[in-house]
Amino acid sequence: MAQKLIYLDNAATTPVDPRVLEVMLPYYRENFGNSASRNHQFGWVAEEATENARKQVAAVINADPKEIIWTSGSTESNNLAILGAARMYADKGRHLVTSLIEHKAVIDPCKFLQSQGYEVTFLQPDNKGRVSVEQVREALRPDTVLVSLMFANNEIGTIHPIPEIGALCHEKGVLFHTDATQAFGKVPVDVEAMQIDLLSMSAHKIYGPKGVGALYVRRKKPRVRLEPVIYGGGHERGMRSGTLNVPGIVGFGEAARIAKEEMPAESKRLAGLRDRMWAGLSEHLTDIARNGDPQHCLPNILNVSFLYVEGESLMMGFSDIAVSSGSACTSASLEPSYVLKNIGLGDDLAHSSIRFSLGRFTTTEEVDYTIKSVVRTVNHLRAMSPLYEMAQAGIDLSKVEWQHH
Repeated sequence: MAQKLIYLDNAATTPVDPRVLEVMLPYYRENFGNSASRNHQFGWVAEEATENARKQVAAVINADPKEIIWTSGSTESNNLAILGAARMYADKGRHLVTSLIEHKAVIDPCKFLQSQGYEVTFLQPDNKGRVSVEQVREALRPDTVLVSLMFANNEIGTIHPIPEIGALCHEKGVLFHTDATQAFGKVPVDVEAMQIDLLSMSAHKIYGPKGVGALYVRRKKPRVRLEPVIYGGGHERGMRSGTLNVPGIVGFGEAARIAKEEMPAESKRLAGLRDRMWAGLSEHLTDIARNGDPQHCLPNILNVSFLYVEGESLMMGFSDIAVSSGSACTSASLEPSYVLKNIGLGDDLAHSSIRFSLGRFTTTEEVDYTIKSVVRTVNHLRAMSPLYEMAQAGIDLSKVEWQHH
């Protein structure tokens, strides 16, 4: 019998929790109304459902339900936050601050704004992937309108000092946006305590459906206003027009409710599995490195570089285990991960890195099987690698002069 596939790519997407699917189904059939149809029962039922989901999502981040704007996912939320704020506050200034290891859904809108005459400072994180509050302070200028820094990195799991950065931005009167796609529902997030003005989140990272997300937009102290990116019937406080994806939103709400309730136990369990995996790999393999910040990190992501082996061939060696090298959004190209390169890893290390991301349905047995499988594959590939042989013989590979024909 074929070994069943093991899924360890939960940072890319998660399976829909059966409890979530169950709550969604009626909104495809009996309760199929448009939440903007204000003059009959079908519309009222749909509207009530989306308002209930708003409460459920808001509760996870300590926000007011009125501050939740529905979107199609974090990519749209990031675009609405960054482009919307930059255009709305262009009279105040045209400078933004972000980092080199943000998700492309933050970097690309920032680059687009650069082409429109805005200035963007891209901060360089430390070798663990963290940007310090001092770096942000030094980057701020009188014309800075927005700081956008992710809550936790999607490839290495490192968490930025969000509360300190939020406090600094508020003190300086600059808006603070955080892409919390990976953190939402996994680690505590509090927009009030952390002084966050805009926060992006997505359902499919927390066992909800794909294609639905939200943007938190602060309503007071300060009241944040955004120029829309999508125009239409003025839905979602005028910030995001379009008929709401009612079944998706209902699913997002339920996924958020479950995540909030199960977070303390779930985070502990996942951190235990992640540590078990790292311990197992380091016990049986030399020349491996854990990427990211082991102190400030998500419970479910483990990113490891295996020296002298190539990430793609490694993944082929354990093809019954779904993992990723780099992030799902950019892995169509064989370029080494820009996140790893920007925290100072050379191409060789960046190319030999694997991200294991654990999830709600990951078991201890799967982790143990993965450790064995990875150890076996790495040993097998290294046995065939002349580089590994030279390194074992004490030759410093960085000083080797290779022949070029």
